Amino acid sequence: HFRSRPQRCCMRVDDSKIVPTFELEAAELSLAGGPIVGIDEAGRGPWAGPVVAAAVVLDPDRIPQGIDDSKALDAEERERLFARITATAVAIGVGIGDVERIERDNILAATLWAMGEAVKGLSCRPRLALVDGNRAPRLACETRTIVKGDAKCLSIAAASIIAKVTRDRMMIALARDLPGYGFERHKGYGTPEHRAALVRLGLSVHHRRSWKPVQLALELIEADAIS
Repeated sequence: HFRSRPQRCCMRVDDSKIVPTFELEAAELSLAGGPIVGIDEAGRGPWAGPVVAAAVVLDPDRIPQGIDDSKALDAEERERLFARITATAVAIGVGIGDVERIERDNILAATLWAMGEAVKGLSCRPRLALVDGNRAPRLACETRTIVKGDAKCLSIAAASIIAKVTRDRMMIALARDLPGYGFERHKGYGTPEHRAALVRLGLSVHHRRSWKPVQLALELIEADAIS
């Protein structure tokens, strides 16, 4: 069984840089077959906007060069890889947990729900899901969590790129509808610019109203209430 034969799923290319590889997926494909899907999300931490999850089944024979954790890439490179992954992957699914769901269910539940929706959107049914982090959605297939998986496994790294680019595009679109908040620059994350915009403009319908940093920015709660 694979768990009795641990495999590397990342590779050090120099003394400081570790890049994801396809070794884990290749071992699983050899031992038990596929499809194998990588799952990741973008947008758990921002003050505004949705959380977006992506599920990607890579074609072992058509893996684009340069796939990495989305956080290690600049915006131009993420866009380039988004196009290449979209053109070559066996299947891609995206799930979006909107602010209403985040507020109602909490961010973790909304994230896991979005991951499940992303898998439902695939054109194939995976045998194994590799999920970034230490919590996984309930899926109708074997599931394995990998802490920092987006820096270790190519399928998860590909999903991180799809999720990040999809969410960034959504925030840029929101910026056109709601000018002044700076969504096109900070993508809803907590920055001095975002805080100043909240104080100046107040909340939009896309802000996570229950989040303490948002409440504090609007002076709705005292600073000492933040634990």
